[in-house]
Amino acid sequence: MTEVFHEDLEGSKEKAVLAGLCLPTDEDFDHSMEELEELAKACDMEVTGIAVQRMPAVNKALYVGKGKVEQIRQLAEESGAVLVIFDKTLTPMQLRNLQKELGLAVMDRTTLILEIFSKRAGTREAKLQVETASLKYMLPRLVGLHEALSRQGGASGSMSNRGAGEKKLELDRRHIEARLLSLEKELAKMEKDRESMRKRRQKSVLPLVSLVGYTNAGKSTLMNRLLERYNKGDEKNTIAKQVLEKDMLFATLETSVRRMEGEGGRQFLLSDTVGFINDLPHALIKAFRSTLEEVRYADLLLHVVDRSDPYYREHMQVTRQTIEELGAGKIPEICVFNKMDLLSESPDGEDYPKIVGNQIYMAAGCGIGLEELAALIEAALFGNRKEYALFFPYAAGGAFSKLQEETEILSTSYEEEGIRVKAALDNRMAGKYREYII
Repeated sequence: MTEVFHEDLEGSKEKAVLAGLCLPTDEDFDHSMEELEELAKACDMEVTGIAVQRMPAVNKALYVGKGKVEQIRQLAEESGAVLVIFDKTLTPMQLRNLQKELGLAVMDRTTLILEIFSKRAGTREAKLQVETASLKYMLPRLVGLHEALSRQGGASGSMSNRGAGEKKLELDRRHIEARLLSLEKELAKMEKDRESMRKRRQKSVLPLVSLVGYTNAGKSTLMNRLLERYNKGDEKNTIAKQVLEKDMLFATLETSVRRMEGEGGRQFLLSDTVGFINDLPHALIKAFRSTLEEVRYADLLLHVVDRSDPYYREHMQVTRQTIEELGAGKIPEICVFNKMDLLSESPDGEDYPKIVGNQIYMAAGCGIGLEELAALIEAALFGNRKEYALFFPYAAGGAFSKLQEETEILSTSYEEEGIRVKAALDNRMAGKYREYII
């Protein structure tokens, strides 16, 4: 990759230069830099130049060589950039030294991702999680980050209303530590509430399907298309339940859970989670752990992959590694190769949608493959159902009503002492209604 320049097409956006260091072990360096540019765009920045250096080792003081620092400074000056973003996490010393040498605001990849999360957080819990991660990252970097976080976004002020960013500047180290203690207490209370919600869902015996995958693989789009498929005839309710879908990294951060109601009383819960990315800041993973751990309670994972992305295999590896770290590696999985419509031709020349084992090739944005995916999901969730005979005394009418909500009733007979039922139950439901099975 060589240094490139971009024309100033959008003066309203904050201009930034990207800087990267390629080490001999960096096999995916070009992809990492492309991803960094997408992250900058997701943060509403205009990339005016890219500077790259190849060295055998990291410069401990400046990350890149001193001569390259001067080239980056000149590149920023010529292109009107007010910010330099480095491709890896900088040490506190590197951040301070680069800030001094460049005379410009400096960010690293971690700070940039934190900035995006800060902008996108919608719920109170997400905002508190992002603030916690940001403050923990700031503590050892207060001096170097001061100018980077307090800068005003040029003449247009596009980044001047920084919200959480400016609040950070008002806190000294002692106040930050006090704030972190307060945040952790509030998040702990929210986690208890979340755990109570999980237990209520588990008691309902409705299976949980979790969408997982690399950021911008199409998870939110797939969730919305499945909502439309499972809620036909209820357009108003379907629209109200839809989540934000946008062709952008980290368009959504919060976990959304929706009930899917199929034919024959077959119902399940579908959850959408924050997308994964390579080098996701450790502080963010830790802060969002309670949210991400929803995946651990799933009965089935839908691993959504952007098949049109040339680095889709690497994205799959990052996702599976994160799933393993969350303790969800043994949960059954359907691999959804999405965005097939964006490929010039099918990899094997065959048409899609196509199912191969537990893999499906489809295009959620075009509505192609939804019926086939629904069949795979229902087979995975309900394929082990068996027919049972049950008897509910009239005093247990509540349990019978619950059964009607949760599964397919094959026949019902009202007798003198109670209700005789034939129903299709999976193993979990059979355990729940064991006392009524005859």
